[in-house]
Amino acid sequence: MKCVKFCFSMVLVLVFSLCWATPAGPSEARAFDPGNMDTSAAACTNFYQYVDGGWMAKNPIPAAYPSWGTFNQLQERNRDILHGILEAAKDAKAFQGSNEQKIGDFYGSCMDEKGIEAAGISPLQTELERIQKIHSQQDLESEVARLQGDGVGALFDLDSTQDFKNSQQMIGVIDQGGLGLPDRDYYTREDEKSKQLRADYLKHVGRMFELLGDDPAQSATEARTVMNIETQLAQASLTNVQQRDPQTIYHPMSPEAIKALAPDFAWDDYFAANALLGKGNLNVAAPDFFKEMGKLLKSVALSDWQVYLRWHLINAAAPALSSKFVDEDFHFKGTVLNGTKENLVRWKRCVRATDSGLGEALGQAYVEKAFPPEAKARALQMVHNLESALRDDISGLSWMGPETRRQALIKLAAIQNKIGYPDKWRDYSALKIDRGPYVENLFRAQRFEFDRQLAKVGKPVDRSEWHMTPPTVNAYYNPLLNEIVFPAGILQPPFFNPQADDAINYGGIGMVIGHELSHGFDDQGRQFDAQGNLKDWWSPADAKDFNSRAGCVIDQFDSYFVEKDLHENGKLVVGESIGDLGGLAIAYRAFEKSLEGKPRPADIDGFPPEQRFFLGYGQIWASNLRPEYARLIVNTNPHPLPRFRVNGPLSNMPAFAQAFHCKPGDAMVRPANERCQIW
Repeated sequence: MKCVKFCFSMVLVLVFSLCWATPAGPSEARAFDPGNMDTSAAACTNFYQYVDGGWMAKNPIPAAYPSWGTFNQLQERNRDILHGILEAAKDAKAFQGSNEQKIGDFYGSCMDEKGIEAAGISPLQTELERIQKIHSQQDLESEVARLQGDGVGALFDLDSTQDFKNSQQMIGVIDQGGLGLPDRDYYTREDEKSKQLRADYLKHVGRMFELLGDDPAQSATEARTVMNIETQLAQASLTNVQQRDPQTIYHPMSPEAIKALAPDFAWDDYFAANALLGKGNLNVAAPDFFKEMGKLLKSVALSDWQVYLRWHLINAAAPALSSKFVDEDFHFKGTVLNGTKENLVRWKRCVRATDSGLGEALGQAYVEKAFPPEAKARALQMVHNLESALRDDISGLSWMGPETRRQALIKLAAIQNKIGYPDKWRDYSALKIDRGPYVENLFRAQRFEFDRQLAKVGKPVDRSEWHMTPPTVNAYYNPLLNEIVFPAGILQPPFFNPQADDAINYGGIGMVIGHELSHGFDDQGRQFDAQGNLKDWWSPADAKDFNSRAGCVIDQFDSYFVEKDLHENGKLVVGESIGDLGGLAIAYRAFEKSLEGKPRPADIDGFPPEQRFFLGYGQIWASNLRPEYARLIVNTNPHPLPRFRVNGPLSNMPAFAQAFHCKPGDAMVRPANERCQIW
């Protein structure tokens, strides 16, 4: 479930930002390049500019990307590897039903531009006719269920999750949804930029209806219909800050209680269609949303619901259709929302889609090429070193009482480490993929995943499962499984470089590891116990002290302005910022511990090891962002912008000030009475 998986990367869902050229491969990558620095800037005034200013000046954002940074470079290197795998699979005469056949045919159907253009909208015709034939609420609800299974975000979301208070068991979950804009606040804010974006969205929806064949006047009316329904759904939705609290989104209910929320919705038929009858309670993440949804089902005309469903179908399918749909879809989602000037070339989009649809089938081939056993062994050793440093830290915390400390150490000891790739690969035998229309393969892959998730309901939790594919440049902590997960995709330079000295690696991947470990004890993660149950194991005094320390982080990030009318939302980014602050503190202690009993490492490029640690951290955030994309991230993403992820936590660290000889009063040294510290 989206609220309880904490990721490391700058972007959580909008992975548009990829690279434009092929940099040096991992074996050629230099651990740290002083040429990427801007030494005209002072480290104690703006460390982000000091460590990354040269890189930013040399690396303007390519036209096809909303941002361009070190994450993007590594994503691109990984994608080049995947591209080679898929091109070979596309042309291979693989055994029917094998993973090679499926990834080859999925990618091949996506690359069949001529066939996609010739097909036009015809692959969706049957579904459009079903929507057109809706004549009753029963028909409407049946079509909603059908579309949801194909990955179309109609009305609300259905999924499975671990029971927050019984982490050994899987339950179904229904959640708010049904919107076309990125977040509910886009429908409710009254600032000028939000108003303009809604106007642009109306035009976009109208143009898509025109591409379906509706005349301009009708299309404009239909767009207003969509906006009216989505606005009412948005007004009933929780904010992204509210959704950060696990207590707010945990409401296990019997089917009878769910019926009482929206009595005019045929829940029995819906649950039967999704094989959920007799599977016990479901978690209703946002009960008030479903109350309002029930009212809308009565007050909104069936003809308007038909318009709404047509929109969400075409909105989901557009990237897999002919160029006129692809171009219009990109214009709004790429250019208006992100500021991107042109779309990615087709092969890059097709690689990304294959990784999304058959990620573990493709990932199996990736790890054979890019992640040798010795890399996994060294990464695991670093994880153990970071865990040891956190154990020492918790054991000596002055503000944590003995019983809370005891439970924290139990939780830390129980954390499961997943490195590189799954021990058990996903079985795709039930997924049919062929060289037919690409959009059909896309919907089949989404249906496969939807069915796979719902098949878990009522069963014990599979603790071996991964929620990211092996080539992903990211990492995450899952409090329900109490696990940290590091895909092979991020265990590459500049995050992890087997040829680099310890200072650089501890500042890079060491901090990533510490960040994920810290999530187990941040404002969300601390609410779950060692077994992954939502349970309060903190003494009242310790909880109060922690919340005060978290409040310091909130206030710090609230003070950071992106533009004159837009600042970071401290309550939205507090978890990730605690992760950064804690990750750095833990990684630095682990680095210091690694030096014990050894000769002091020599300076490299004139930098002593203490400085190299912080340079290693700073370089992973080198990036340029378009203003539109920066606004999107600040409005919707729980990760702060890169410059704040560097300067924010470092300004709280006396070790940083000592390493670079910063003095009180310097911008990178927060006053002692404003300094935030947790670990």
